[in-house]
Amino acid sequence: QVQLVESGGGLVQAGASLRLSCAASGRTWSSYAMGWFRQAPGKEREFVATISGTNSATGYADSVKGRFTISRDNAQNTVYLQMNILKPEDTAVYYCAARSKYTSRRYEDYDYWGQGTQVTVSS
Repeated sequence: QVQLVESGGGLVQAGASLRLSCAASGRTWSSYAMGWFRQAPGKEREFVATISGTNSATGYADSVKGRFTISRDNAQNTVYLQMNILKPEDTAVYYCAARSKYTSRRYEDYDYWGQGTQVTVSS
């Protein structure tokens, strides 16, 4: 029902900014909760940020709060992750995810996933 494609990743130096985009398809896009997760080699996929499909309420992992901002543009069927003051520990593959219910911080709760986009932050 929903197809997701991430873009915007790259290789940057610590302190730089990147904006990730997730283009979504689907008739019920505006009602879906969206999330960003990331996974580094050898580690479990971890929560980064969520945004609801109702009032666009947001939530963030403590590690990115104050630096990252999630937003959505329903007219463009796109969700964004603005990442500022990037740190080497932010290096990971970033995934966009969607679910038809309320927001969740557990990756197991999401129904649809993009292919991921690599973000590498050098020191």
